[in-house]
Amino acid sequence: MAILVTGGAGYIGSHMVHALADAGESVVVLDNLSTGFREAIPGGIQLFVGDTGDQNLVSAIMKACDVDAVIHFAASIVVPDSVRDPLGYYRNNTANARSLIEAAVQNGVKHFIFSSTAAVYGNPADVPVTEESPTVPMSPYGTSKLMTEIMLHDVARAHDLGHVILRYFNVAGADPQQRTGQSTPMATHLIKVAVQTALGLRPQMEVFGTDYPTPDGTCVRDYIHVTDLVRAHAAALAHLRRGGPNLTLNCGYGRGYSVLQVIEAVKRAAGHDFAVRYSSRRPGDPATIVAAAQRARQILNWRPAYDDLDVIVGHALAWEEHLAAAERHANAGARSA
Repeated sequence: MAILVTGGAGYIGSHMVHALADAGESVVVLDNLSTGFREAIPGGIQLFVGDTGDQNLVSAIMKACDVDAVIHFAASIVVPDSVRDPLGYYRNNTANARSLIEAAVQNGVKHFIFSSTAAVYGNPADVPVTEESPTVPMSPYGTSKLMTEIMLHDVARAHDLGHVILRYFNVAGADPQQRTGQSTPMATHLIKVAVQTALGLRPQMEVFGTDYPTPDGTCVRDYIHVTDLVRAHAAALAHLRRGGPNLTLNCGYGRGYSVLQVIEAVKRAAGHDFAVRYSSRRPGDPATIVAAAQRARQILNWRPAYDDLDVIVGHALAWEEHLAAAERHANAGARSA
């Protein structure tokens, strides 16, 4: 039996594939490589290049590889982009997920773990946010994920497909062994942007909004290390394999940091200052969103290992330095060829 990881060549997905391979699991990857990288996948793991919305391809993979579990990461994830291109997000995040879920049902897949988001909560009235908090997304991105959650709930009533929905807060950091990390060149994640600026790969970075109702006027987020996040997925899979019930769980640490606090952490890690420009708010950004994350700890026995902003930033900086060194090496080789 195998685990199908969609988006397994991407940032979070590749960390998941490494973790599953480390645990001796049989893993196959489906990724269209629009934002993923072949080299992020460990050796010996089979990669199928294609879309989760290609139901014939997905069914063929499930049959050929004897798939009994799906961990679904493949999605578009940039909130401002979703505001500009809502139909693209509903196609890639919702319609494609519907096709994937139907293929799973038709091929007897028993376990489904879904990569959801704290964006389903919108701008919550109460913080920290519990799993019972109202779901009122502020962006098509959040809505597209919430629609998939609803589909999973409905499908579970009609079919034997157990699921765990994990609502991520802000994912950051990189594999402590430096095997994979956030490799998309112009990704919009705050910590990636800040470490790239610290390394001189960007001339400056922008802070979007300084007039939020927060202590320093900038947005506050709950940052979770990507390695801790994939461990939560592994724990969720173990829960389903034990016959555990369907779950919806927050994945965060229960502690918030402002944009300016994150920038200061990057400056500490880099050992120097860098240019920051202040701009107006972006559409779709809530002021503060921090997880109530006790339920994942209690039910899954999940124990974070990297709950420290400086550690998260340090791993992200080390990965960015690794990417920069690899690019310099490749450029030097091209010049000498």
